[in-house]
Amino acid sequence: METAVRKRPVHLGDHVRRMRTALGVKQASLASELGTTQQNISRIEQEEDMDKATLEKIAKALGVTPEAIENFPEEGAMFNVQTLHDNASGNFNNYTFNPIEKIVELYDALLKAEREKNELLERMLKGQTPER
Repeated sequence: METAVRKRPVHLGDHVRRMRTALGVKQASLASELGTTQQNISRIEQEEDMDKATLEKIAKALGVTPEAIENFPEEGAMFNVQTLHDNASGNFNNYTFNPIEKIVELYDALLKAEREKNELLERMLKGQTPER
């Protein structure tokens, strides 16, 4: 028995929200860049479709192409963000990162700094003689 797989239509507002979030841009910042309000950005992100001019303005403000927003993957844990700036060479910068790995890297860096600080304090204490 075959089951028909129905593909959901592209929800451009959702793609805008996902792209904006992946790039670390707040609604208020995007609104400021576009000369509108945060409430208007929220409304746009709830709409399934939008006109081409609006999509182009949002893409330009985010530093990506409209196609990047239209084709943004719906994966949750791994972001694959392409900054598709127009440049002479036509090369694209492709950034793939896992947020969990970034947190672990930051934690390791903090732990290393704390250990170095403790070692320095121990050396300083050993160098001092108690006064009587």
